[in-house]
Amino acid sequence: MPVTVRSFAKINLGLAIGPPRPDGYHELRTVYQTVALHDVLRLEVARGSGITIRSKDPRVPTDRTNTCYRILELGRDLLKVKGNVVLEIEKHLPVQGGLGGASGNAVAALLALERAAKKQLPGPERLRIAAAVGSDLPLFLVGGTSLGVSHGEEVYPLADLPAVTCVIATPEIGVSTPKAFADWDARMAAAEGGKAEKLTGSAASDRIEEFGRRLSVWLNGVPTKKAERPSSGVPAKGRGRAETQLLDLVRTGIANDFEEVVFPQHPELRDVKRVLEQSGAMYASLSGSGSAVYGLFRSRQEAEQAARRLVKTGIPAQATTTLTRAAYWKQVLG
Repeated sequence: MPVTVRSFAKINLGLAIGPPRPDGYHELRTVYQTVALHDVLRLEVARGSGITIRSKDPRVPTDRTNTCYRILELGRDLLKVKGNVVLEIEKHLPVQGGLGGASGNAVAALLALERAAKKQLPGPERLRIAAAVGSDLPLFLVGGTSLGVSHGEEVYPLADLPAVTCVIATPEIGVSTPKAFADWDARMAAAEGGKAEKLTGSAASDRIEEFGRRLSVWLNGVPTKKAERPSSGVPAKGRGRAETQLLDLVRTGIANDFEEVVFPQHPELRDVKRVLEQSGAMYASLSGSGSAVYGLFRSRQEAEQAARRLVKTGIPAQATTTLTRAAYWKQVLG
């Protein structure tokens, strides 16, 4: 009998790009936040052998290039699953849109395989194989609000922000992540006097350190379950708990570094961000390297109005909500 799971999206609350590393990756700092938009996956173990991936969306690869295929290969061996693992992907999230769709699909596929096998991998083993398949995968084994470091694959749970209404706009624009990184390196080289070998110097490293300082300021004001610590700068009076914490984070000055190189290449994405801000978003940003752009709103009504405004201009957009860690895990397998 098929196992059905949901595969949720993520957004980045700020993203700082550090210098390139010897392994070819860039050092990163970001705050991941899961949101309610999702794909639906159905998995069953049938007679035969191998792995079969199906999708009605022609943009979804059904061969070994699909991250689901790679993680299912590893999971099948570790769980000692016999038979043909058949995975059907019902796609609603954009492909390569900066929302972690493919990575979320892979983690959801692994969780579905565990349920089908009636076995569960140890947490560290799950994280190990997830990181081996892709940098964004481990965040979907945490959910909620989490800190991403290293090249994004090292994830630490943070105190959850209460659910906030948001709008996710998904312009049909292809943004190349490798090109965005290359453009960033060129920008940093220029800042360092035009010498690429200086990319490990101050300009790139300082951004990572500054992001860490801003995040530390915010974390010092995030309430815990045991006690309400004082805010680090946003008055609580007259504001809801979710809005207070979110505005506190936004006012630290976090931003997505990719905007500095992606927006000049795709000014229409800057226009989407501007529409969200003009529509009342408390914070708007590119997610990852794009092309998805999101805005966080005080009310569902404001969010729906903003989404309708974008749709009228031909930009696909939806009002949704962020997901706390508990809500994420309840709904993934619910």
